[in-house]
Amino acid sequence: MTSNVKDVDVVVIGGGPGGSVAAATLAKAGRSVLLVEQRRFPRFHIGESMLPYSMGLFERMGIADHVASQGYVIKPGAEFIVRDAVFRIPFADQGPDRHPVTYQVERSRFDAMLLQNARDQGAMVLENASVTEVLFDDAERAEGVRFQVGGLTRTVTARHVIDAGGRSSRIAKQLGLRRINTKLRNVAVFRHYREFDDGNTPGHRGDIQIGAHQDGWVWAIPIAEDRISIGAVTARSTVRESSPEAVFDEHLSRVARIGQRLAGVVPDSGIKVETDYTYYADDVCGPGWSLVGDAGCFVDPMFSGGVFLAMATGMRAAETAAVILKDPDSAEIWQAGYANFFKTGYDTYMRLVYMYYESHFNMPSVLTPAGLGILGDPWFARLVSGDFWSKENPIAEFLRAQPRWNTFSPFSVAYGCPVYPTDTEPM
Repeated sequence: MTSNVKDVDVVVIGGGPGGSVAAATLAKAGRSVLLVEQRRFPRFHIGESMLPYSMGLFERMGIADHVASQGYVIKPGAEFIVRDAVFRIPFADQGPDRHPVTYQVERSRFDAMLLQNARDQGAMVLENASVTEVLFDDAERAEGVRFQVGGLTRTVTARHVIDAGGRSSRIAKQLGLRRINTKLRNVAVFRHYREFDDGNTPGHRGDIQIGAHQDGWVWAIPIAEDRISIGAVTARSTVRESSPEAVFDEHLSRVARIGQRLAGVVPDSGIKVETDYTYYADDVCGPGWSLVGDAGCFVDPMFSGGVFLAMATGMRAAETAAVILKDPDSAEIWQAGYANFFKTGYDTYMRLVYMYYESHFNMPSVLTPAGLGILGDPWFARLVSGDFWSKENPIAEFLRAQPRWNTFSPFSVAYGCPVYPTDTEPM
């Protein structure tokens, strides 16, 4: 196949959730798609907690029943531990006609499932193939990629290139687009445990736990009936002054409620580290190309928005490319719309994260003086479920009105939820 493929409608770089959704969306629409993934799936990845709005994307893709059949852990809510206080956000608080649960997943299985769906829809998928260069014509328009596979170098031309390559984004590197987010310079240290029994949880089975302490926070995510992911997020300086193993053990010991959930577990991996992982790009698309998900922006994983944002931008980038392929003269308008959609989603999510850190994990101290709530408030439940494009959400609008939390250069907010396009006030 690699020797015969010379021209396709779209090349997608990266087979994670964003790239797989983009490739599946375009292939389902009848477009020829080549997805190039540098690794062989299944492969390990962090970011195991989904948002409820992801369920709507699965429905739009026509795979909701298939996803439901995979046996993923049901996630009904999020528990926040702030020193001695504990509060919970049940996703059912969103109001009626909403998805009240989502999934916790082992990313190796979940991502492989989405990649297989791209194949099933008709996309050509190459694994163990590394894109070495995105090709541009004399007018600086993307026209294909050069990649290596099986020890050979190949070139494929395309009318559009979608880069969902995450931290390894080829376009971001070639064009020098990436900017470090200096407001969120944290490090995550984490590991998995086996022989896990969620019957030990002092809270609700399946919930994500987020336990804050003086120097950061700890996550607990059950990713299978007998496995759990535990991670500690803290300032880079904290790890530099100690070691990842020592920081992990000491920070986990500070959140006794999570420790109670871990009764009887056995480590299933060594300590892993993610560093310098918060960045963004002001330019997320250009002539013949689009960035998707982590290729264009990565945010602290505090509220588990990464996979949802990757899938949402992957779907929108694919839909935008499909329109442009039919009507090339409309490219500038549609690409501008995509850029605003991408930035609105990530900007809203980042502001939620900024509020969490700036308030020293005490979000009511910011929202209550503004007449806004958290516990039992459907708007907050919607926001932490993925409501990043709604004009009706007063908490999202409040966050967007805070200039100290600006990240991207000025852009036009793109209203219009990709999951609930006819959003109405919660009851």
